Order: sequence, then structure tokens, then C-alpha cells
Amino acid sequence: MVKIIAIDGPASSGKSTIARKIATYYSSPILHSGRLYRAIAFEIIKKKIKIDNRNEILKSIKSLNEKKLKSKDLYSTEIDKISSIISAKSYVRNELMHYQRNFPVNFAKNKKFAIIEGRDIGTVVFPDAKHKIFLWADAKIRAQRRYIQILKNGEKTGLKRIYGEIIARDAKDLNRKVAPLRPAVNSLLLDTSYLDIEQVFNAIKKIIKS
Repeated sequence: MVKIIAIDGPASSGKSTIARKIATYYSSPILHSGRLYRAIAFEIIKKKIKIDNRNEILKSIKSLNEKKLKSKDLYSTEIDKISSIISAKSYVRNELMHYQRNFPVNFAKNKKFAIIEGRDIGTVVFPDAKHKIFLWADAKIRAQRRYIQILKNGEKTGLKRIYGEIIARDAKDLNRKVAPLRPAVNSLLLDTSYLDIEQVFNAIKKIIKS
């Protein structure tokens, strides 16, 4: 049976990077759950869908595919804002949960692990995951990481603006009624503020091996 490695945490805490490293090390498939919301946000922008148009948003969810999830156009401040809004909608989360829970069955056959990263993976999507990891980092450091990421994608922005958006996003994620951001009771908590990727990776490997 495929074992789930659930990786949770706020924006720019290092989830995606460490998830890719674990996936490569264990030759396992990986699902970046945040990309699901980002891909929908991108469709909302591209098709000019109103944020309260439930039917059109559901159509966008049903049209998700690997190509859309791997698009390089999923990182911008506008997509950050819209993905945050739709992630608080229960019908969006419920619909995407089917995709997330089916991922190990569809993509991890004959594999030991499936790596799923996001914001409520260990608490809501896979509460029985074999390994649960919750990453955190200082908001200023996360803002700097996101700032660099956005600049690499060719978009102009400001560090102060990104920091404000990170703080606002944290407040929404921590206080929302639907699946608030919080570590699972039995998760490994790692503050990545002053740890490099190798240090985080080595700590996680020890937990998995034990």
C-alpha cells in the first residue's frame, strides 16, 4: 500500500522545494496542491469569470489536467490573491479533495510513497498519512523568497508589497472557517527560517527512516 508523506505550511515556507527533493530521493510522484488552486485562479483571470460564479468555477476544476498544473504562468500577485479567495470556498475545497485523494491511486502504483504538499494535507485531505510534516518560516524571510521567485518569472513587484500580502494571507489561512492552516497533532514541526534545504531534508529523512 502506498504511504502518504504530507507536507503542510504557509506560503513560501519551502514546501514545494522540499517536496521535490523528497520525491526525487524516493522516486515517488508528487502533487503540489497549491497548483490546483493557482490553475483555477489562472482560468478565472483568463476567462474573466466572476469570483462568485460557482458553475463556471466548477467547470474550471473539472477541466484541470497535467498541462495546466505544470504551466509557468501560475505565479503572480494576482493569482496569489484569487487563489487565496477561492481556497476559502468549501465547494472548491471539496471538489479538489477528490483529485487529491485519488492522486496516489492514479499516479503512485507500485511506489512506496506519494508526496502531497499544501496547506491542509495532514489535517483534512490525508488525516491518516504515514508521515506528516509542517514547515514554517519567519514572514519576512518568506516574503523575500516569494519576491525572488516572482522576479525570476519576469514580473515586477515590490518586497514591501509581497510582505504585506504574506501577512494578510497568513491571517486568512489561520482564521478561515473552512480547513484553517494548522499543524496536525502528530506532525513534525520544522522552522525553515535559518535552515538550508539540505538541513531540512536530512531531518525529514531521519523521521521517515525511523
